[in-house]
Amino acid sequence: MNCRWKFHPTYLRIKYGCKQVLLPLIIFQFIRTVIVPTSFDVVLLGILGLLYVAIYLGWL
Repeated sequence: MNCRWKFHPTYLRIKYGCKQVLLPLIIFQFIRTVIVPTSFDVVLLGILGLLYVAIYLGWL
């Protein structure tokens, strides 16, 4: 069995696109959380941060 690619090219394109979009969203959400800290903002910032770390470290 010859495995040419480890991941499908479409998956990689979506993964790197999400990585580029997540960083500005995390920065915006951090600023919003610092100004008006609600529990929803903190949870959303945590989810975005974990998603970014998971993509960065290759867990996804």
